[in-house]
Amino acid sequence: MNHDALRRLQSSGLLAPLDVHFGRFMERFAGGDVPELILASALVSSAARQGHICLDLTRVAGQVIAAGEGGEEPARCPDLSSWCTRLGETQVVGRPGEYRPLILDDGHRLYLHRYWEYQERLAAAVRERLTHVDETADGESLARGLARLFPEEEPGGVNWQKIAAFTALTRRFCVISGGPGTGKTRTVARVLALLAEQISPRPAVALAAPTGKAAARLQEAVREARERLPIAPETKAALPQEASTLHRLLGVIPGSPYFRHSNKNPLPIDVLVVDEASMVDLALLSKVVQALPARARLILLGDRDQLASVEAGAALGDICDSAGEGTVSRGHADELRRATGYRLEVDQGADRPGIRDCIVHLRTSYRFGRTSGIGALCRAVNAGRSEEAAGLLREGFPDLGWRNVPPPERLLRAIREVVEEGFASYLSTDDPGKSFQLLERFRMLCAVREGPYGVIALNRTVEEILRARGLIVPGRPWYRGRPVMITRNDYSLRLFNGDVGVVLPDPAAGGDLRVFFLSAEGMVRKFHPLLLPEHETVYAMTVHKSQGSEFDRVLLVLPDRESPVLTRELIYTGISRAREQVEIWGNEPVFRSAVARRIERTSGLRDALRGA
Repeated sequence: MNHDALRRLQSSGLLAPLDVHFGRFMERFAGGDVPELILASALVSSAARQGHICLDLTRVAGQVIAAGEGGEEPARCPDLSSWCTRLGETQVVGRPGEYRPLILDDGHRLYLHRYWEYQERLAAAVRERLTHVDETADGESLARGLARLFPEEEPGGVNWQKIAAFTALTRRFCVISGGPGTGKTRTVARVLALLAEQISPRPAVALAAPTGKAAARLQEAVREARERLPIAPETKAALPQEASTLHRLLGVIPGSPYFRHSNKNPLPIDVLVVDEASMVDLALLSKVVQALPARARLILLGDRDQLASVEAGAALGDICDSAGEGTVSRGHADELRRATGYRLEVDQGADRPGIRDCIVHLRTSYRFGRTSGIGALCRAVNAGRSEEAAGLLREGFPDLGWRNVPPPERLLRAIREVVEEGFASYLSTDDPGKSFQLLERFRMLCAVREGPYGVIALNRTVEEILRARGLIVPGRPWYRGRPVMITRNDYSLRLFNGDVGVVLPDPAAGGDLRVFFLSAEGMVRKFHPLLLPEHETVYAMTVHKSQGSEFDRVLLVLPDRESPVLTRELIYTGISRAREQVEIWGNEPVFRSAVARRIERTSGLRDALRGA
């Protein structure tokens, strides 16, 4: 791989300058002229930037990756056998378990060492928990508790919430996956009640989520569910009252990628519940499981069909995919039948407990019934049925709307009424608590940041419309009513990426403007605007940033042309943020193409767990 070929790869956008520098650094470190190493190192760096855990050499070996120029030969990757052999001869590429900058495994996957280590430690912690069936709860007592707390039957006669609860009570690792309104937090609140009733001494429980907003929603949902549970007052009192962000739970060390709690200083808990687990990247989830005591239960809640984390990895999706399709081991099926009467399909080749026993997918949405347009659209999008999804948007469901996205020069006029209706009530109050409630009634979501249909342009358009109506008086960076989102963690202020605040006059400061935030504990916190870390205006936000949030009404604005970021996961995540109504502005061929396209992130986590 000569320098001209690297230049062509960089100019084509396949490689960034950082990737090329890393490749050259690895070659210098190896102490020789190794073009195969430069290319592999640059490509694995590029893969990590795009959210992949590793580079699958089988997918790129022998492939043309840059066209020729001026009569030159196109840049082509080496064939797989010679490439792997050449990499293995260098001192910078090692085998799994070796301490080298790059790791090449038996599946021809090339990792940056830190990502291989994150993956292996996560897989090892999960596998360790799979081998233990928890027998601390009495079987008959557990069956009675399940019948009392889960008396309802779902369509088809199987209450999957009850199955999820049984799994969480009898396994040290459990994933409860489901779409919006399927009752994930309702289920986990009942699980915690059963743990408090069945296990002595009562376990220490922690609730956590990746963002402050998600932690606040988890805390509120568990509190509300607890009040409705048919349990004794002392059991209610034993349930956790607060949730925190994962970073706060682990204990941030300023200026360091490490946390106070690790395998050397485990968390003092017996049960950890993590909500919105699809948003947790591989590195953070690995650090979470390393900080858990060996006997602690880990319960992950999330929607496997949502967008993966912004950072590298799709850990929740990989874990769910590793479980296979809907079968369980014989032993788990027998235990489940005795406790609930349900008979699940048995994997005839699985006699021992395994990962398939620990994954439960909730199927019934109590928010979006069979007559719901949003529910039908979610199902069609998740299945990749693009024609059906497009047809649903034209059928006239009261909770669905569709409009061809107008050209950029007509966007302001087209969107004016929607903006005024959506934000007028929010801008009518100076009460921080009420302001947060009203802001959640409506939000504009975008697929992209740049361009005429991106977040940056739409936020400027909204400000222009609101200023013309006299609802805001911008004129300066800070004005009354401006909603802002934090985009960089500030651990000293306990403000984290994704936290949303509103700018309002503060009577305690003589009417000067302050930025108010709602904490995970439900308390309102305020800051001088100049103290905030990096932030941006957030009348409109990307679909990625909307994860962990819900709004009464959503306007999803798609670009008018194809983009690699347009996938079914993005469309599904955007429409499922709406509680009551969603309207999509887009180009129908672009929408259909997005529904047909899936996100693919490369990792070895599924293979590492499949054998468990």
